[in-house]
Amino acid sequence: MAALDGSTVLVISTNYGVEQDEIVVPVDELRKRGASVTVAAKSSDSIQTLVGDKDPGKTLDPDTTFDSVSAGDFDALVVPGGTINADTIRGERAAIDLVTAFVEQGKPVAAICHGPWTLVEAGVLPGRTITSYPSLQTDVQNAGAEWVDREVQVDETNSTIITSRNPDDLPAFVDAIQAALAPATA
Repeated sequence: MAALDGSTVLVISTNYGVEQDEIVVPVDELRKRGASVTVAAKSSDSIQTLVGDKDPGKTLDPDTTFDSVSAGDFDALVVPGGTINADTIRGERAAIDLVTAFVEQGKPVAAICHGPWTLVEAGVLPGRTITSYPSLQTDVQNAGAEWVDREVQVDETNSTIITSRNPDDLPAFVDAIQAALAPATA
C-alpha cells in the first residue's frame, strides 16, 4: 500500500506558462505515492508548460476545468508556479475561489515559486509565514505574511499552507505535501 492511497489532490494551472517541473514533478510524484491527482485548467485545451519561463516544455492535457471542480471533492490543492501562469491564474476568479475554499475547509494548500501570488490574491496570508520565489517577498509582506528564505515552509495557522521557492525545492515540497496528507507515514 502506498503512503497516499485514498488521498485526492487537485492541481490548478492556466493553459499557458506554467513552469514544467513545477507541475510535472508534483503530479508524477504524488501519483507514485498513491494519490489520485486531478489537473484542472481554465479551459479543456492542452496546457503548454515552459522551462525557465521562456522555452516551450511538455504539453499536458488537463482532466477538467476550474469551473467543474469543488474543494469539497479533494483533500489538498497544489498551485505550481511559472511567472506567466501565476500572474494569469491570480486573475481567474474560479481559481482564487478554489484557493479560498480549500483554506476555509482547513485543507492543505501548497504553492511553489510564483504560485503564492494566488495566495496573495485570495487574501489567505495575514499572520502566516511563507516562502516563494524571492521577487514575491514584498507582495507577500504587503499581504500580511512574514516571508522567509527556506526550501520549504509549512504554516499551520488555522489550516496548512505549504510553500517553496523554486524547482530545486521540489523534493522537499512534495515530501511536505505527503506529510500534510498522511502525517503517520511521513
